[in-house]
Amino acid sequence: MSGTPSGTRKGAGASSGTPSDPPRRRGRPAGKRAGAAAGTRERILAAAREEFSAHGYDKTSVRSIGKAADVDAALVHHYFGTKDQVFAAAIELSFGPALELPGAMAAGGPDGMGERVARFMLGVWENGATRGPLLAIVRSAVTNERAAAVFRGLVGRRVLARVAGELRVPDPEFRVQLAAAQLVGIIMLRYVVKVEPIASASPEDLVAVVAPTLQRYLTDPDVRPGAAQQQRD
Repeated sequence: MSGTPSGTRKGAGASSGTPSDPPRRRGRPAGKRAGAAAGTRERILAAAREEFSAHGYDKTSVRSIGKAADVDAALVHHYFGTKDQVFAAAIELSFGPALELPGAMAAGGPDGMGERVARFMLGVWENGATRGPLLAIVRSAVTNERAAAVFRGLVGRRVLARVAGELRVPDPEFRVQLAAAQLVGIIMLRYVVKVEPIASASPEDLVAVVAPTLQRYLTDPDVRPGAAQQQRD
């Protein structure tokens, strides 16, 4: 007799006594600990930001992001979904400092709010570490409508809406959009197009000039939609 229990057949998997592992689904980090999975996600996100910064929205693909992060493109889809969703996540990462604006606004009440907003936003753009990724996002947004739509959604939801929520005056959304238009104009001329003399003006000079206008937009009771027409009537 062979000594093998009756009814047991010898085979490739019989000696282990355990069922074989289920097949892995493509793109999913099977068997990874939570920390390892988080590390993979952050690596993909960092690679996405670099790819969008270097090549813009049009020339960046999910495949190129995966290659830069040294993962399969399916894993990028698993963590972030579509290219638009990856772009949105990269924008949010790059806009991290700007998302603190509502707190900076609320810190001192209405007095001096225009100066705090101007100083905060210029400080974000004057910082070389944050300016590069922000420039890439702005350039993508002005050259590609899909990128612009993602950009508008994030800025509107995470920045402008929260800033408006800090105002205790009528028509807060209108006021915030006026202030944003003023700041975006300065940012485009100074950092994107680099028009002189605004491109080389000192940040303190710009704060001193623009702060009163922002203060009026954000706090003056006469700033409201239709105010000019009402005055003519």
